[in-house]
Amino acid sequence: MVTLAVITVVAQGTQTTVQDLAGRPGLWDVGVPPSGAADELTFALLNAAVGNPDTAAGLECVLTGPVLTCDEDRLVCVGGAVRNATVDKLRLRPGMVIRWPAGSVLDIGPLDGPGMRGYVAIQGGLDVPRVLGSRSTFILGGFGGHGGKPLEAGDQIPLGRQENLLSPLSVELPTMSDSWQLRVIPGPHGAPEHLTAEGVDAFFANSWIVDHRSDRTGVRLIGPTPGWARTDGGEAGLHPSNVHDSAYPVGGIMLSGDTPVIVGKDGPSLGGFVVPAVVIEADRWMLGQLRAGDSVQLVPVTLVAATEAIEHRRRWLTDLRQEPTSVAVSTGTPSRPELLHHGEQSGTAPSYTIRCAGERHLLVEAGPAELDLTVRVWIHLLAQALRENKPAGVAEIVEGVRSVLVAVDSSRLSLAALAERLAFLAAGLDDPETVVLPAREVVLPIAFDHPEAHEAMRRYATSVRPDAPWCPDNVEFIRRVNDLDTRDEVFEIVQAATYLVVGLGDVYLGAPVAVPVDPRHRLVTTKYNPARTWTPQNAVGIGGIYLCVYGMEGPGGYQLVGRTVPVWRLSPSDEQPWLLRQFDLIRFTPVSAEQLAHERAEIAAGRADLKTTPATFSISDVRRIEQEAPVDIATVRARRRAAFEAERARWGA
Repeated sequence: MVTLAVITVVAQGTQTTVQDLAGRPGLWDVGVPPSGAADELTFALLNAAVGNPDTAAGLECVLTGPVLTCDEDRLVCVGGAVRNATVDKLRLRPGMVIRWPAGSVLDIGPLDGPGMRGYVAIQGGLDVPRVLGSRSTFILGGFGGHGGKPLEAGDQIPLGRQENLLSPLSVELPTMSDSWQLRVIPGPHGAPEHLTAEGVDAFFANSWIVDHRSDRTGVRLIGPTPGWARTDGGEAGLHPSNVHDSAYPVGGIMLSGDTPVIVGKDGPSLGGFVVPAVVIEADRWMLGQLRAGDSVQLVPVTLVAATEAIEHRRRWLTDLRQEPTSVAVSTGTPSRPELLHHGEQSGTAPSYTIRCAGERHLLVEAGPAELDLTVRVWIHLLAQALRENKPAGVAEIVEGVRSVLVAVDSSRLSLAALAERLAFLAAGLDDPETVVLPAREVVLPIAFDHPEAHEAMRRYATSVRPDAPWCPDNVEFIRRVNDLDTRDEVFEIVQAATYLVVGLGDVYLGAPVAVPVDPRHRLVTTKYNPARTWTPQNAVGIGGIYLCVYGMEGPGGYQLVGRTVPVWRLSPSDEQPWLLRQFDLIRFTPVSAEQLAHERAEIAAGRADLKTTPATFSISDVRRIEQEAPVDIATVRARRRAAFEAERARWGA
């Protein structure tokens, strides 16, 4: 038996994790982020410097790096925000490859800027187990890397073998700064539907400041209020930033209320916010180096400029013996989203648009900006058709409520060619009114008014926005904006409803976004502005007319009503850790907090599962309810709309 060499953590850094380059793509549609190195350019260069293949794992750290020893001589190279690294107190220059003698002490030191994250590449890479295809750590999900956690003093990480390695290289690392220009492609959302033309111009003209509440999930920017072209998001929520849940690309700049947040490598895949721009692939590495207080200029560029930039990057990484040349930042480009195709309403098909969401994604949006379950079924049929007729180069297909986001490998497939394929498939879809979809009825226990939900409200009011109209009690806010007489009526409606799962991965890890099949059960509310920084695992919340079960601890914006059991269970025996599926029908049964704790533990341990029975869903189910109670439905909608308008008037006052 061969004994592998190990590195030992003598002293932990602020947050040191194992990451690899590619992360775990292919699971965005169920809410698993890619993870991987936040500064992918520096990471790739350092791996090449020590002769590692681009699949090797290394270390990423923030603020303060770790102190390490190794029991075998290995080559090592550091970079990114690392400025003060030493080996046995001798300074180690970033980008310089040295032999790290066995037993000597590598101290990465403080990362005090410029830049935010430091990287350590070790010859042979780090030999931690792959989880869902990657060695990368996803801390919020608790998996990958070294037990899903940051490294601690005393941890030992095995190294890969020193065989079949490439020749070490000297590399030129990208320059760190405290003032950044991020090239972006405008859209997929913009003027005149969501922002005014002047609002879009100001969005790109303004210099933004990086907020201290930024991390691997997203980079928050501080600046002026966006110039909105509308007063609210309708059924999607009270704020004009709210849209019916749609998938985000990594690098997408969502407007979470009035706050721009750039989606990071550990960011959410699905959410209900406007996305006015996407950082281009060639500049995405900078997101890993943005530090609190840094200034950021968003520079709109064309698809052509973005393509040239990433091709330059690929040439740089292919021939590392050549020094990189600078690429000029293109300016003076149109600030409107680029429309690739418009499909007119025809027969049983809704109208739809296909727009760029950066140069690696396109977004199909169908029908008017409102909930229509017929449109949701049509989107599902389009996504299924693409899965069955997928051209080489399609990397991700993520369904939203009235949209589908498709990611491509830009070196293999152009967005124009993909748009053409989608338009062809759209012309041949079945009538969504006639389709019967296989489903399950799932019964979930729920503890209304759970203490952890109230703890999330308390933290928000204490540290984020004490004057928010949903503070101190989200349920009271829901009661008020739906013109209900008592708080208990909120819980009674949630209990009476049958919820249709119309999206997965809304706030991570198989978390469902669902809507009541019966319109009378659709409570209308809004999302937090800005979002919470902490939400308990499996909290149940309502945003717009949608309900979500949070897959894990993390940020969030829905108004919380309670807590339920896990909807994600990852163990070595689980090939499919997400427990819910598209178009499942969910019902809730109230239990005490104590009973819920027991059921949560049983499911987490694999001793129990969700209670399911076979079912189907079709639009005829919705039509039957509409025909049985048209007056009741119209009355409830009018009453809630009036309460919604009254709440918005109070905000204005």
